[in-house]
Amino acid sequence: MLLLLLYIVVASAVVYASIRASHYIDLIDRTTNLSGAFLGGVLLSAVTSLPELFTSLSAVLVLHKPSMCIGNILGSDLFNIAMLCCVMLCCIGRTGNRRTAKGNIAVAVYLAVIYAVMMADRFGFIDIELGTVNIITFIFIVIYVLAVRHLSGESSAPDAGEESEPVTLSLRAIAVRFVLASIAIIGLSIAMTYVTDAVAEEFSIGAGFAGALLLGVATSLPEVSSTIALFRMKNYDIAVGNIVGSNLFNFMVLCVADIASFRTSVYDYSDPKVDWLLFSGSVATLLMLPVLTVRNKAVKAVCSLAVIACYILFLLME
Repeated sequence: MLLLLLYIVVASAVVYASIRASHYIDLIDRTTNLSGAFLGGVLLSAVTSLPELFTSLSAVLVLHKPSMCIGNILGSDLFNIAMLCCVMLCCIGRTGNRRTAKGNIAVAVYLAVIYAVMMADRFGFIDIELGTVNIITFIFIVIYVLAVRHLSGESSAPDAGEESEPVTLSLRAIAVRFVLASIAIIGLSIAMTYVTDAVAEEFSIGAGFAGALLLGVATSLPEVSSTIALFRMKNYDIAVGNIVGSNLFNFMVLCVADIASFRTSVYDYSDPKVDWLLFSGSVATLLMLPVLTVRNKAVKAVCSLAVIACYILFLLME
């Protein structure tokens, strides 16, 4: 019981720090010419995905549980888009006729390609290693670089008709506070790794399941809480960019873990739950594309519900 309480306390602290980070990124959006898709898809997503980076490295280097690493990443990605769809359903009246920034759509397409490559690796169509590193790690890195270049070319397109409170802080002060919030997320994410592992051992939960349900959900809290905050600020492009960008950055985390792991590959599909995560994530990512591109409210609602169903299906699989 004490472990669960500690888990909740640390997770709550991660949520608070990420909300502050989203506030400062919104201020940066209003004081610079950087596009919302870039700020959400690259800068904010990298910060809110820091928990996945440290928890995944700890899972591989400290705990020696590669299935927990891949479960963490795939579970976080599936949870992220499911929660994004929940938020978009709640705001369907305001966002149903909107189409997200082109940069966000491009990132979603890159994500679909990554899932396709991963499925090919799972079924043995890609079986190449360079030293101890899987070839798909290098493929993922190339895709991420292409996505960042695409987002960096986006021009700023603020929402018309939206009024915001005046910014009273200087850009330097905003940047310093954003960095401090990021440091807080890093420290809390390290603590989250050990608390989650202790909970998994206490309740005899499999490593893959712990990664998906405990680490995956807990480390996704920064993305979810910041996205909800940004929707309330009506900064939709950064909100969507934060989720799709975080999902893309998570695969970079998997790449770093694979390079850092000298004993075994992080692409460990031995746990059946990991297979379900990979399948559910692939389907959910494809369903996410019309949610981002179509202006029809009914289509958005149906596809959003289907994405949520993918996550629920995974949870129901024993």
